[in-house]
Amino acid sequence: MASPAPSIPRFHLAVPVDDLAAARVFYGEVLGCEQGRSSERWIDWNLLGHQFVTHLAPRPPATAHNPVDGHDVPVPHFGLILATPEFHRLAERFRAAGARFVIEPYLRFAGEPGEQWTMFLLDPAGNALEFKAFADDAQVFAT
Repeated sequence: MASPAPSIPRFHLAVPVDDLAAARVFYGEVLGCEQGRSSERWIDWNLLGHQFVTHLAPRPPATAHNPVDGHDVPVPHFGLILATPEFHRLAERFRAAGARFVIEPYLRFAGEPGEQWTMFLLDPAGNALEFKAFADDAQVFAT
């Protein structure tokens, strides 16, 4: 996955995984993140220029859910806001890899402020991920 311009602030996020080999396949091969530094206990990933780290730790507890637009959204979750064509390419990549969606890709809030494509899935350790794409990027923080 390509990196954003260096002038954009980058986040650092570390999540627990219970199998580094499975994380390497999911984040490296399926999601397409470039691997950075690693040890026998963690792996750094380039997630569109952000430092994302998978740490070997016990499986996280089951997530809670919050109703949004008729779907039970897993909480907590993290992910990326993509351009619409990139969103659809990633959805196809997940499908080709046999990923099981928690919420299949669909258009949320159709015709309303904040209209967006969204999809949710779990990584092999059970961490919930959301990827989305706004019809109008100026609506990301619409009220």
